Amino acid sequence: MPLYEHVFISRQDLSNAQAESLIEHFGTVLSDNGGNVIDSEYWGVKTMAYKINKNRKGHYAFLKTDAPSGAVQEMERLMRLHDDVMRVLTIKVDEHAEGPSVQMQKRDDRGDRRERR
Repeated sequence: MPLYEHVFISRQDLSNAQAESLIEHFGTVLSDNGGNVIDSEYWGVKTMAYKINKNRKGHYAFLKTDAPSGAVQEMERLMRLHDDVMRVLTIKVDEHAEGPSVQMQKRDDRGDRRERR
């Protein structure tokens, strides 16, 4: 089956538990349609570059999946219909990167920066 990576942004007024339950909900949709979630990450509330639906911030979530295209299309359809989800991005990849995503890596790894004054 093809490999996909999904990022979606949900509304900022949701609690952390509600945002994480969205990840589980959409993972269940995939598994019901013959796919599976390899890894999921909750990135937390982040500031967006521009306002979306009068929101400056949003809860970001990341999913690595292995699913047929029909399951992915159904999940995207339900995401677009869901009132709490503002944006969805799905990318087909050849293979998933090992370890945590760039967003989850420690800020300490960026040691080449100079100190703040």
